[in-house]
Amino acid sequence: MVKDAFTAVLVQVAGPPTFPVAGSDGKFHVAYNVVLQNASRVPATIHKLEVVDATNPTEVIASFSAKQLVDPACGFGDCNRLRAMPSAPVQNAMIPPQEARVLFVDFAFDSLQAAPKFVMHHLTFDGASSPVTSSPVSVDYTVTPLSISAPGPVVMGPPLKGKNWIALNGCCEPGWPHRSTPLPLNGSLLGGQLFAIDWKQTNDKGAFYTGDKTKNESYVDYGSEIIAVADGTVTSTLDGQDANAPGVLPADDPVLGPKLTVENVDGNHIVLDIGSGAYVFYAHLLKGSLLVKEGDKVRKGQVLAKLGNTGNANASHLHFHVMNGPSVLGSSGIPYVIDAFEYQGQISAQQLADADDYLTGNFFGQGRLATPESREDQLPMAWSIVNFPG
Repeated sequence: MVKDAFTAVLVQVAGPPTFPVAGSDGKFHVAYNVVLQNASRVPATIHKLEVVDATNPTEVIASFSAKQLVDPACGFGDCNRLRAMPSAPVQNAMIPPQEARVLFVDFAFDSLQAAPKFVMHHLTFDGASSPVTSSPVSVDYTVTPLSISAPGPVVMGPPLKGKNWIALNGCCEPGWPHRSTPLPLNGSLLGGQLFAIDWKQTNDKGAFYTGDKTKNESYVDYGSEIIAVADGTVTSTLDGQDANAPGVLPADDPVLGPKLTVENVDGNHIVLDIGSGAYVFYAHLLKGSLLVKEGDKVRKGQVLAKLGNTGNANASHLHFHVMNGPSVLGSSGIPYVIDAFEYQGQISAQQLADADDYLTGNFFGQGRLATPESREDQLPMAWSIVNFPG
């Protein structure tokens, strides 16, 4: 029996049990968010969070400290994992009394056999060691078991056809929109976009558009067919949203921003129930292109709509993720794999970060393979270049 202990900083996993998902990099990835709440009267300065094997807590699986927690000079990557609630950057690792932070946790295994069934969290900080502590002292404890052996993954077909699709903003690196946008909804902090991908297509030179960059029709992917990844039932749709002008993110525009709502922020979209508690979300679709409505039964490979630039988007793309409920914002994102695709390598995340709002440039560089590799039952990781059948 474990003795009771005073834990000034609460460690709470925000999300359901999870599992390692096979990535296109050959590793098995786990990602979730941890809420750290200072429930004491003195400040708590976080030094380190270690993820450990629950059956052997001396075995450290992953460790987050120093610049991994806070580094104002770092734009993206393995940094700035500690955020003000729900996701704002912070300047230091101190949690004031009665305040909370969220910590983005992700780690990977070389094989499924290397992953334990449960992990726990070893927290090291300067803070209160008892209810009467008046100034911070060194504290550490191991708490909060989490199952990483939940059933999964969901296996599905590709959501698109053709070659040169780029997995923008994919799993699991901090500093990019999907990983960094948990939402406080329905009494929980939900990471609905934890494994989301913004699929965007280039031409054979690695350019996202040719011609006039201010016209949607100049972009390679605009109007591409969106297809059902599995047999399922349409649970909700939205159509009627007009296309955005490329290069303008509505949320940053003083006129367009106030028009965004919970209902239309993802633009024209489709939610598809594919069974076993999994729901697929397709967003930013072309106005008037939806071929299905709520209640329709669809078959894997069926064309559902066309790719557009609607909602809070500054360029055409397909936002795609899988979740554990029908509510787009009120569900948790869950891992999934695509049954068959070709892997062409990676584009440069730094080049993308440096690009203008139109994504100008040729993004194929040294990271592109000479010969595509066939892959099965993997999740394309962030910045992957992928060919889909068809």
